[in-house]
Amino acid sequence: MAADETGSATVRPAVSVRHHRVPVSAKARPAATLARVRPASATAVNASSTAGLPPRSIDAASDAGETVIVTGTRETGKKARDSVAPIDIISAKQLSQTGQPNVLQALAQVLPSLTIPTGGFDTGALTRSFSLRGLSPNETLVLVDGKRRHTTANLYADGGPQQGSTPVDVSLIPMSAIDHVEILRDGASAQYGSDAVAGVVNIILKKQDHGFSAQSITGINAAEDGFQQGVDLDGGAKLGDRGYVHVSGEFFHQDHTYRSAPDARTGTKVNKVLGQPEETRESVAVKAGYHITEDIELYGLATYAHRHAESFQNYRLASSLANYPAYAAIYPDGYSPLETLDENDWEVTAGVRGIFRGWNWDLSSVYGRDYDQIGLKQSANLALSTATGQTPTRFPNVQGFSNSQWSNTFDLSRAFHVSGWPHSINVAGGATYRYESYSVGTGEPDSTYGSGSDALAGINAGNASNSSRDVVGGYIDVATHLMKNWQLDLAGRFEHYTDVGDTETGKVSTRYDAFKWLAFRATISNGFHAPTLAQEHYSSLTLSPTAARGLIAANSPGALANGASQLKPERSTNATGGVIIEPVKNLHITADVYQINLRDQILPGGNITGDQARSALGLNGFTLPAGSESWSASSLSANWFANVASTRTQGVDITATYPTQLGSIGIINWDVAINLNRTRLSHQTMNSQTGLPLLSAQSVAYITTAYPRSKMIWGGRFTSGKWTVGVHEIRYGQTTSELTYYGGTGNTSSLSSTIFREFRNTPKFVTNLDITYRVNRNWSFTLGANNIFDARPSRVPDGNRYLGAPEYYMSTSQLDMNGGFYYLRANLTL
Repeated sequence: MAADETGSATVRPAVSVRHHRVPVSAKARPAATLARVRPASATAVNASSTAGLPPRSIDAASDAGETVIVTGTRETGKKARDSVAPIDIISAKQLSQTGQPNVLQALAQVLPSLTIPTGGFDTGALTRSFSLRGLSPNETLVLVDGKRRHTTANLYADGGPQQGSTPVDVSLIPMSAIDHVEILRDGASAQYGSDAVAGVVNIILKKQDHGFSAQSITGINAAEDGFQQGVDLDGGAKLGDRGYVHVSGEFFHQDHTYRSAPDARTGTKVNKVLGQPEETRESVAVKAGYHITEDIELYGLATYAHRHAESFQNYRLASSLANYPAYAAIYPDGYSPLETLDENDWEVTAGVRGIFRGWNWDLSSVYGRDYDQIGLKQSANLALSTATGQTPTRFPNVQGFSNSQWSNTFDLSRAFHVSGWPHSINVAGGATYRYESYSVGTGEPDSTYGSGSDALAGINAGNASNSSRDVVGGYIDVATHLMKNWQLDLAGRFEHYTDVGDTETGKVSTRYDAFKWLAFRATISNGFHAPTLAQEHYSSLTLSPTAARGLIAANSPGALANGASQLKPERSTNATGGVIIEPVKNLHITADVYQINLRDQILPGGNITGDQARSALGLNGFTLPAGSESWSASSLSANWFANVASTRTQGVDITATYPTQLGSIGIINWDVAINLNRTRLSHQTMNSQTGLPLLSAQSVAYITTAYPRSKMIWGGRFTSGKWTVGVHEIRYGQTTSELTYYGGTGNTSSLSSTIFREFRNTPKFVTNLDITYRVNRNWSFTLGANNIFDARPSRVPDGNRYLGAPEYYMSTSQLDMNGGFYYLRANLTL
């Protein structure tokens, strides 16, 4: 099967290595052989939430059950309906039908177990993340064509359930390049290594050697802002008679949205801090394969993306420049700093795979890098202005972060038949070497002088760093049947990290088909998430008009002086059990319960405030603004990453599909998908110096109740002639947060860091509608609305809004704050 970190590459030799190309003599081959030439991905259409369907499935939705999966199994040619673990298969068509601008937001519309944050602050607003089963984005492994994808360098530093995450930014992959997505909702560290605690997302890219398609989507929000324009192109061509190349590209632009309430200092909506960033993104993907012999294929993949994004920060009053007349003349009415991101992300894969004496083998190398240059517009360094009489208003390079990953894997798999054992035994194994590096760059001198550039201080030389580590590992996987209807899969893995030591993981999965219409499956495994280099070395200082928050490296002088210690890997124990049933012909139902015990979870902990925070920041070389001595103690804080807690997550996933044939009128394909999820705190780590818990009640809420208790998606898609109408309802369950109290003139002062207000973001309903008309075989047009009735999150009480502006609480993963979005989509296929 596919490489160690692979779900796809080597599972396909029997399908794609030997049979992918169509030689000149193909017309003379038997029809059965030609059938296998067709890429397995062609069956992914209409394949949502139907993994593991019984063999009786015959309707259109059952195509998913016939799809050859490459995630969660090491066997060649395994079909989704026979999976021992819950797998969702989402086709490119389904992604497009959501009307969303990238794969991340599209998946959130069709998968109840996947959630994305309500929004983000500071640089965290410039990179979107996602979560599976109510766990941190770091707990989900992302593969592209079965190969481990590199992560972003932009760590989310602000408070919230995604705090400390450096996820794979899947929005940088052109959606036009995606054939389908396979989502394994199960722990899989024994199969794929670190990060596969909550599950695995495997993005399979197109490899057709013919055709061309284009899509344009234009939309705007119900509030008449946030205009979006996206253009997608892709096409394939043959490389002689032995290979293919497929090229995909995407351009996307979105404007700001403005969701702030009136600023409590001015009574006007001058503060634009709440809203989506402006973003322009260009991306391209090139995938190719070439058979040098009938049994050996060279393959490669390259992706590149560039993003420019800008996010508003809190408004600065004109009075804050009273002592700086030259600067006050530039902004006589005050100013709103803009944090900017210029990001370059690329990855290159090269490999060779084939079959030798019955063994499927795959040798590959993948190098990926993400570089983020953080800047500021409409800002100032007031300390520099005092010292020199002048200051820039733009700082192109305040912070720079770079993350790279070089993965090398070799994998083998083969099905054996042993004398005396009536069933085949599939044996797979492999080895991997991975090099990871992370760099924190020094900001330009104007951004680091004194207290630094306003809104976001530049990284000083004492906090810049270059770090790296090596990871070596090996795995073995065995799958067989104990009886004709009873499958058993075993997997084990060993890995060594040069910075955090060794780890061993194992997994046992089984499935029993009691009848053609009824099957049971179960898995027990252990997993781990190694601390990222960013979690070990990241450092920054964020400045607001009357507050400052520092996130310092765990091994820095300021953190060590306050009881910090070296980070350990997170470890988990996962158990799942499920049933697959077809009680009525073509009614396919799956239900899976799960429990994830996660130990030594990594989050910012040991929060210190006031003079203690001032001292820690000073030890790390950060200087605070003039006048900060008068701030309340809780307005000045610092913390660092630590192994802070253990949690238990329990839940259930339910899916159902059913087609209704309306004679000659058409067909309705109904679908229901439900996730019920709850996380509880089972243990909290204490500070070694003070004996106090490392987490506040607010931070506990981030990891236990900031994700919705439930998410339900139900609806149908009616097709008649040239018309298709889709209607889906999404219900987001309640989230509960602990809010900070603010006081003083204009809510400028944090009143406490230990006493909070419980806030419930009540359940919300969202209705999505799309109407498609196919003009002919080449052209189709869609008019659609996501959140057609413009639902919004619950509003935060006035006394819990810093400066009065953030009327929606961003540190949850429930309903998006932007409200309704209406769009027109045009598709061309040749």
